[in-house]
Amino acid sequence: MKHNILKIGILLFSGLFSFQGMDAQDLMAAQAPVDRQLKAVDSVSLQRAIKRELSVTVSDLYPTWTNDYVNAYKDMAKPTDFKISLQGFSMPTPSRQITSRYGYRSSFRRNHYGLDIKVYTGDTIYAAFDGKARIVSYERRGYGYYIVLRHPNGLETVYGHLSKQLIAENDIVKSGDPIGLGGSTGRSTGSHLHFETRFLGEPINPELLFDFPNQDVTNDYYVYHNSRGVENFQWANAAEAANSSNNSQANSSRKSISLASSKPVYHKVRKGDTLFSIAKKNSITVDQLCALNGIKKKSTLRAGQILKCR
Repeated sequence: MKHNILKIGILLFSGLFSFQGMDAQDLMAAQAPVDRQLKAVDSVSLQRAIKRELSVTVSDLYPTWTNDYVNAYKDMAKPTDFKISLQGFSMPTPSRQITSRYGYRSSFRRNHYGLDIKVYTGDTIYAAFDGKARIVSYERRGYGYYIVLRHPNGLETVYGHLSKQLIAENDIVKSGDPIGLGGSTGRSTGSHLHFETRFLGEPINPELLFDFPNQDVTNDYYVYHNSRGVENFQWANAAEAANSSNNSQANSSRKSISLASSKPVYHKVRKGDTLFSIAKKNSITVDQLCALNGIKKKSTLRAGQILKCR
């Protein structure tokens, strides 16, 4: 009898611990989804905070946020100089082949505000910097399917002739995020990416910022100098046009040089260049060249670096 009572007691005692163990396990199991929910809430809150901060940052220089026009700032006063950081960049495409450069197109009698880079339909196109999608739209007689991103560094980048857009207006993107697929939509004669870099609506030659053959940026930063874009287009292409066999184009180019002579002049450093050779080529002294660029005579020049010469 005593043996039976002892056996029952042991069973009840062990059962009590079993039930407690089950309760503890059930409690842990029930708590797990709550933990996941809390983590999800934390993640969402963090993402929202990041988006709020980024949306403020990308809007600091710009008076408005509009989804209508690529250049919605034509009448806006622009700073005399502005330092644009190129750090944290991603190449918009791994393609190194430029099929059409920035500048005046005599055959079309109009300016080409970007670079055409050879890509194939379906190739992935990437965001050049962190930013926010201002325009994700379609233009039948122009860009085709295109995207405009505004970036914290003050730039806006344009990606045209896409076959597909992978983001929507007002989306936040990180540098290197896929944003679209290459194509030949809109006013295009073949599959390529039309890529523009703009500051407060004013186009900047992307080759002053991006080195597509070497898949790199030209420097850690680029200094924007307030000047009229069209005259700079003409000046930038004057040397090339002057070598043309067409005399009328050469004469027009020489006129363009004269018109732009009072405008800032820049030199892209090539292998073998020295401060002396650059200064001599631009009819200034080494001291003047150093003063214009805030550098010293002993400064090391890097291929692709942009120097102001006037």
